[in-house]
Amino acid sequence: MAAHLIADVDIEDAAAFEEYRRDVPATEERYGGRYLGRAGATKVLEGDWEPHRLVIVEFPDMASLMGWYNSPEYARLIEIRKRCASTRIIALEGITLPTA
Repeated sequence: MAAHLIADVDIEDAAAFEEYRRDVPATEERYGGRYLGRAGATKVLEGDWEPHRLVIVEFPDMASLMGWYNSPEYARLIEIRKRCASTRIIALEGITLPTA
């Protein structure tokens, strides 16, 4: 069953964040991750939420998502991200899209 990482990223140092943005996709791909949405326009429909840079990444399953998140190659990038951005990240399991 697919699992999705959903992140709200508030970039505080764009120059430093560039290394993270450049290097993270290759680490996700190794675990079957693919972007469904990244930094597109958002519109809040309800509630007190001011999203910044929203990112949605789909993985084949929760084990793949967690394998990526806890991987040595991503650990280096987590440290970069923490220095230049504030983030809120969740993992969501169980979204199944109908096939056409």
